[in-house]
Amino acid sequence: MKNQAQVVVIGGGVVGASILYHLSKLGCHDAIMLERSELTSGSTWHAAGGMHTINGDPNVAKLQQYTIKLYQEIEELSGQNIGLHMTGGIMLAATNERFDWLKSVYAKGKYLGMDDLEIITPERAHELMPLIDPSQFVGAMYDPIEGHCDPYGVTHAYAKAARKKGADFETHVKVKALSQQADGQWVVTTNKGVIIAEHVVNAAGLWAREVGRMVGLELPVLAMEHMYLLTEDMPEVAEINQKTGAEVLHAVDFDGEIYLRQERGGMLMGTYERACKPWSETETPWDFGHQLLDPDIDRIAPSLEVGFRHFPAFENAGIKQIINGPFTFAPDGNPLVGPVKGMTNYWSASAVMAGFSQGGGVGLALANWIVNGDPGFDVWAMDVSRFGDYASMAYTNARVRENYSRRFSIRYPNEELQAARPLLTTSIYDRQKQAGAQFGAAFGLEVPQWFAPDGTADVFSWRRSVDFVHVGNEAKAVRNAVGLGDISSFAKYEVSGSGAAAWLDQLLAAAIPPIGRMTLAPMLKDDGKIIGDLSLARLGTTRFLIIGSGIAESYHMRWFLSHLPDDGSVHVKSLGLDLVGLTIAGPKAREVLQKCCKTDISHDTMGFMAVREMDVGMTPAIVGRVSYSGDLGYEIWVKPASLVRLYDDLMAAGSDFDIRPFGSRALNALRLEKNYGSWGREYRPLYGPVEVGLDRFVAYDKAADFIGKAAALAERDNGGSKRLISLAVAAVDADVIGDEPVSIDGAVVGWVTSGGFAHASKTSVALAMVPKEFALRNDGWTVELLGQSLKASLINEPLFDANASRMRS
Repeated sequence: MKNQAQVVVIGGGVVGASILYHLSKLGCHDAIMLERSELTSGSTWHAAGGMHTINGDPNVAKLQQYTIKLYQEIEELSGQNIGLHMTGGIMLAATNERFDWLKSVYAKGKYLGMDDLEIITPERAHELMPLIDPSQFVGAMYDPIEGHCDPYGVTHAYAKAARKKGADFETHVKVKALSQQADGQWVVTTNKGVIIAEHVVNAAGLWAREVGRMVGLELPVLAMEHMYLLTEDMPEVAEINQKTGAEVLHAVDFDGEIYLRQERGGMLMGTYERACKPWSETETPWDFGHQLLDPDIDRIAPSLEVGFRHFPAFENAGIKQIINGPFTFAPDGNPLVGPVKGMTNYWSASAVMAGFSQGGGVGLALANWIVNGDPGFDVWAMDVSRFGDYASMAYTNARVRENYSRRFSIRYPNEELQAARPLLTTSIYDRQKQAGAQFGAAFGLEVPQWFAPDGTADVFSWRRSVDFVHVGNEAKAVRNAVGLGDISSFAKYEVSGSGAAAWLDQLLAAAIPPIGRMTLAPMLKDDGKIIGDLSLARLGTTRFLIIGSGIAESYHMRWFLSHLPDDGSVHVKSLGLDLVGLTIAGPKAREVLQKCCKTDISHDTMGFMAVREMDVGMTPAIVGRVSYSGDLGYEIWVKPASLVRLYDDLMAAGSDFDIRPFGSRALNALRLEKNYGSWGREYRPLYGPVEVGLDRFVAYDKAADFIGKAAALAERDNGGSKRLISLAVAAVDADVIGDEPVSIDGAVVGWVTSGGFAHASKTSVALAMVPKEFALRNDGWTVELLGQSLKASLINEPLFDANASRMRS
């Protein structure tokens, strides 16, 4: 075994092997994968091996497409048979709600290159997959790019192909400890010696927690028992094979919570049962390997009963074997991939439960990241930084249980999941609750979504629901008088030190504001794409406050820390809930705030984008003259112990002006009227500032060579390839939420980034990304929503306050 390597990959399952292969493919031959037992030990060997391209996040779906296309390549290069069976598959809907969901998946496929997807009738589904009872379903979707493979074959194909390209792997080498030298090099201590490495990748699967703990990291990962059964040979299967000359199609029955495929002369039936069971909740035994867990057919009996009803042939089939093995999950079911915040060259590639759909894409992304410094595409949905320190072991346990039990359940756009909540709350939580707040969780914090009158309960739906009228009233209250919102969930960072101004000038694309002023500050990668839309406030010569998206707190903090100078001249601190805040917005906002202040806050003394430290009532605060609502407004930041006092003072001062609280759904409706984008939807590492309209905040001519400057200048000169536009949609009883296809003259050209109903303007709005050559077209637009093609027209200027006169007043 070698004693030095550029990269050590820990774990010889399908994910680790894929990473090794992709590193070697990028020319990183000095990489070695270490497996404590044999390749595939852990979860890989007993996996059902299914694969498909469908995923709720379009960017993950692209990676799944990549993974499946990769299989022929590694089979040919390695000479290892991977047992590939591309059968095609059907996804079945037993309810209209589920069929609506399938229609949305089908629609996304139109701009993802999934041209072969088909929405089909139950009768057509029965023709394709004769084992189903068509009377049990209302519709289905056919996908020709589904199938299964041999887990052993795929893993060994990756590993052998990597070895042919110069990388290496060792089996029966157990990593016992990890430490880091002063020069940043990792000391990887194994049972067969020590390896010094520049990078360490945790692809340890069931043991990801243990390998994380070697460096003081508690990854939010939990293993769940997962069962599938294998039937005896079935005559119905033999008949289908004989008639079609092909294997039985894969099938996913969401309402039955089961999946099926052919296995030799019988069938494999798996389930994500509601009565789920974690495995080894706190620690994974190191001696666990090629072992199975005791089956528990009673736990999956309810799903099997539905399966027998939906697939009658199974009633007469004998059960040959029940496979029960552990798989790891993150709290939201997506992988945990990328560099870990605050560590140098320690990488996570864990919780990849769909390894044969996603393993190739995960390997590509991580290898790109290690070799080139960037994953090469937007991997936010599986970035390890999407969880913060709040994701404790108990939190993870509760959320994973919920996610597993709901894996085949519909999650409606207005539905908030309930496990591990409330976790984090501000001191005004009870006041908000008394006011009727209906909460959602954002980065662990309870945030009001909307306010319900007594006796009003939410109804989850793809269409406009109970909240629609009440959210509208909140939005109109802001536009007509004044509203109060909670902005504590925003991310807050304090930057200080003698080198702070110069560092920020190099980190951010905006001009650094003078003391007492704020600016919107795009933050770019080296390739000029957007990784942050931040507000930068200068509080002093060497003291700054940055406000950003709450869900990206760890993501942005990782970026800040990785770019800090070594001389100690700059200090960055994530303030989290050590700084909390409220916003007031609307034409009466200044009058409300002035009643609480002795300080003059007139336009002449505190104009738009001013920031000031001042007392609001009895409370010391940082007050910014800015509002995401696009209205006259203020953001007021205080210490947590002062939030109740601030809330009470503002509500009392606003009582003469009909003040009312508003939630995040109303804020969404308000920002749509201004065509404001949001992090993770419009502002993401896919787009440049010109494409999304943030170029007006980029200081192209400033002296500082800010990150991404050369690429940003090039984009300014060539105009980029896309444009963010706003469309008014002829919606009836539902509004877009994001990822719906956008067409011009009947041809799909783009996709919705986000949207909703702009209540104060009575317009259904879709923000969309399209090729720039279409961006000025006024008509010919359509948006596909829930199976319907809806006419849309270009919104040429903001629906509200187009010249920004009220916002700046």
